[in-house]
Amino acid sequence: MEEHDLKVVAPHTEKRWVILAGEEAGPVSNKLGGIWEVIDQEAVTMAKLLDTGEINDNTSVLVAGPYYPKKGTDWNTAKDRTTDISEFEPLEPPEELEDALKKVVSTGAVVKTCSRRVGNTSVGYILFDTSGYNSTMVKFDGQRMRLSDAIKTEAYELVGLESVLYENEPYGHEYTHYLNLSYSISQLAESLMYSSLVSLHCHEYGVFYSAARLEKLKKPIRSVATFHATKVGRCWGSKVMEKIKKNDSSWGDFVPKGLAELEALSRYFDAITFVGDTTRHEAKLFYGVDGTIIRNGITVERDTIDWDKKDSARKRLQEFISTNLHEFYGGKKIQPKNILPIFTISRLELENKGYPDLMDSLVILDRAYRNHIINGTIDEDVRVVCIMITAHGKKDVRRLQKGFPIYLPEETLVGDERVLKNMIIERDLHMKHLLTGRRVVGSILYPQWVGKDDGGFGMTVDEIAAGCIASIFPSRYEPFLLTGLEAGKEGTPVVISRTCGFSDAVMEYKARRGLAGGVVSVDNIKLPYLEVIADYAMGLESITNAYIRDRSKYKMMCLESFNLASHMGWEEPVKRYYEILAHS
Repeated sequence: MEEHDLKVVAPHTEKRWVILAGEEAGPVSNKLGGIWEVIDQEAVTMAKLLDTGEINDNTSVLVAGPYYPKKGTDWNTAKDRTTDISEFEPLEPPEELEDALKKVVSTGAVVKTCSRRVGNTSVGYILFDTSGYNSTMVKFDGQRMRLSDAIKTEAYELVGLESVLYENEPYGHEYTHYLNLSYSISQLAESLMYSSLVSLHCHEYGVFYSAARLEKLKKPIRSVATFHATKVGRCWGSKVMEKIKKNDSSWGDFVPKGLAELEALSRYFDAITFVGDTTRHEAKLFYGVDGTIIRNGITVERDTIDWDKKDSARKRLQEFISTNLHEFYGGKKIQPKNILPIFTISRLELENKGYPDLMDSLVILDRAYRNHIINGTIDEDVRVVCIMITAHGKKDVRRLQKGFPIYLPEETLVGDERVLKNMIIERDLHMKHLLTGRRVVGSILYPQWVGKDDGGFGMTVDEIAAGCIASIFPSRYEPFLLTGLEAGKEGTPVVISRTCGFSDAVMEYKARRGLAGGVVSVDNIKLPYLEVIADYAMGLESITNAYIRDRSKYKMMCLESFNLASHMGWEEPVKRYYEILAHS
């Protein structure tokens, strides 16, 4: 924590280091959600653009994030991540980066490095283990203290963060981790700036203090903050739309003030970007900051839909559901071809992700399909099955019962997983009712992290998305929604809510090129609840009914969904990010 000696800084060369930073930045261990995907794809895409010469080839890309050496070192005990860099190459740093890393280590940081090649360009990873900051002793302002306390003291002096109030809150461990990580990232950027231009792109509030610290220390770096959501908005959830309408900027007593104060540090950045319109409105309302919307993208590696993959994956789902439903609940076996699988996937946030709305819409869909059967327009043996993929955490496969998730005993579930199962039962959407004819639409709760060895379908997310006939994401609060694009990537039609940030992109795409049903957007902001759930049901009915009765129309829907995903690639967003990062 000792101050740098005053020195004459040599004129900058044209060399630029772009540091992409985030709490979920780093290989393997943090592949847990959308933000990892964003940072990872930004790094890879920027490297590709450098490799092809589309952007200044005298730029090097670094990804900076946390390093969790073993179980128990992650502040988030629910995830309990460990970092595995064994599949990555060693980092061979040039002299200026090697010198910078030595300076960072000298301040008490534990640093792990690795790299990956993208064509002829290398992306470097600088990962910080901050778990020892509470025991590392340093001298700060003439006093000997723990490094973590020194960081908090300096943060108070620089930007007024009252860590003494936040560190003892339930989120105190998380807050301290973010501050320590941000400090290390700022040390890296500061050490590099004496020989090169440095741009720091911070994804989400966990690392916002890094650029704020450098700004207050008058260190000349280019800083960009990206909001994927706001902390206040996440806490208010679906109610945030009403606060925006009323221009109510109050945070609420239940908002973790220390984390929101970290997010408010975005005011110190040179530029701010948002992944969607709603998040931009939230930031303006709660923090008084504004910036540019740059929407997330998705990497689509094929020129067209893999129809063979879709057929194969659908048959696997149909056979699994048919076989296990008959084995565990008896009755007449439903023929696999008569099962129409649809899916949703999200965090387990029942209200925010719109699960009550989805459940009620499935009841309406059941009535619509029953009417089709009565009128003889579809086969009486057809059954629609909605797979709801959401879980509190990864379950130990060894403890799962045979038949999971068709057979799902109570002891398998925890917390809101049980609440969700009860919601299914209350609406008579339990799968056993498909056998008796009580329902023609049922729901499978899938409380597990999906994967080849998950103890259930044994399929990856992309395989499930490919195998399902439709997908639905009825969130009441959703800043963007990459999962909608993931479904489109596999050529699966999508029903989404208007509150999804992805919905804004759909509207823009539709205005330019038109859509005819591959992506159905339901206005859950202005419409009354009954109309919203009816529109969800009608969206699903139009897609699944096209699959049954007009396969050409259904394939057109699949192509529309795929084309939207293809249109929303990463290249344009990353070019825009780079333009802002390289701005002088």
